[in-house]
Amino acid sequence: MSEIRPAITQLSEDEVAFRDAIREFAESEILPKRLEMDQKSEMDRDLLKKLFEMGLMGIETPENFGGTAASFTTACIAVEELARIDGSVSVACDVQNTLVTNALLRWATDAQKEKYLPKMATEWVGAYALSESSSGSDAFALRLKAEDKGDKYVLNGHKLWITNAEYADLFIVFANLNPDAGYKGITAFLVEKDFPGFSVGKKEDKLGIRASSTCEILFENCEVPKENVLGEVGKGYKIAIETLNEGRIGIGAQMLGIAQGAYEATLEYIKGREQFGKSIAQFQGVQFQLAEMRLSLEASRLMVYNAARLKDAGLDFIEEAAMAKLYASRAAEKITSMTIDLFGGNGFTKEYPAEKFWRDAKIGQIYEGTSNMQLQTIAKMELAK
Repeated sequence: MSEIRPAITQLSEDEVAFRDAIREFAESEILPKRLEMDQKSEMDRDLLKKLFEMGLMGIETPENFGGTAASFTTACIAVEELARIDGSVSVACDVQNTLVTNALLRWATDAQKEKYLPKMATEWVGAYALSESSSGSDAFALRLKAEDKGDKYVLNGHKLWITNAEYADLFIVFANLNPDAGYKGITAFLVEKDFPGFSVGKKEDKLGIRASSTCEILFENCEVPKENVLGEVGKGYKIAIETLNEGRIGIGAQMLGIAQGAYEATLEYIKGREQFGKSIAQFQGVQFQLAEMRLSLEASRLMVYNAARLKDAGLDFIEEAAMAKLYASRAAEKITSMTIDLFGGNGFTKEYPAEKFWRDAKIGQIYEGTSNMQLQTIAKMELAK
């Protein structure tokens, strides 16, 4: 019989204070710019600067490297609170912390940490470049090729759907140094935006999280110094798998935040909207829908923060991470769709935030592992018990 572990999700007083500070920042600084950023499909660069000033781009980074030396759970709190207002700003913070900085902390050499972590905590935006046109769920069907040229590596090919690409300074790039070895030839490289042969290509015109930059990146004889291999040569697949396992909790937190924002907007709206002489919140049919939303929201929160606590405690969390991302992304789509329903005709217009919450929620079932891939992970781990 498999072990049943209790959920550990309660926030400490310090975490509550941190959450409240992020909430105040998001409502005062991000909310006034949310609609314009969505319409222009462009992140306000001043907001990125303020994320650094708030210490939100180096949450787990040690203090000696300019970070705040906080926990993974703290990073998830930040991601959720930012997503409550805007999913685009949230994912910029999420990728920075749960993918890029996380990978540097685990696999970078001391020299690489000295060089990059202070910049990542204070001024540089990071991006995680794994996906290609031929490698989505089959993440290791990479065609980006790396060649050993003695004193450097040379990369040729391209990547697609890279979050933060437009304004990123450092990219963790996965390329195959030995295609004959299959996934065992995959190696991770630290690529700076100014390296010769590197460029950012087409920017995607997306359904949701529109202010988040999602671009193609190009490598045309891109020169990467030998010392910029992250981890071991041929072990990039291990870095990719283990980093994404952690990153999925971050996406769960983002979906939780989007759902929370939609729920709060719904609650305010139904209390003020009148039909047949009373607020629609007084109708039992509406109350039942509100209760369903709240139920899904609370279950998502328990799953996301339980996975985060397990990660911080050094316990196995892979199955819990998959379940948290799967459930939270489904709940976010369900809750945001119900928000549109309860807003009625107003929910279908851009004058109200309902439709944006719904558009932003859809990506949760796609990136950093589709819902089907999460189901596969859960099933494999159950069958192995």
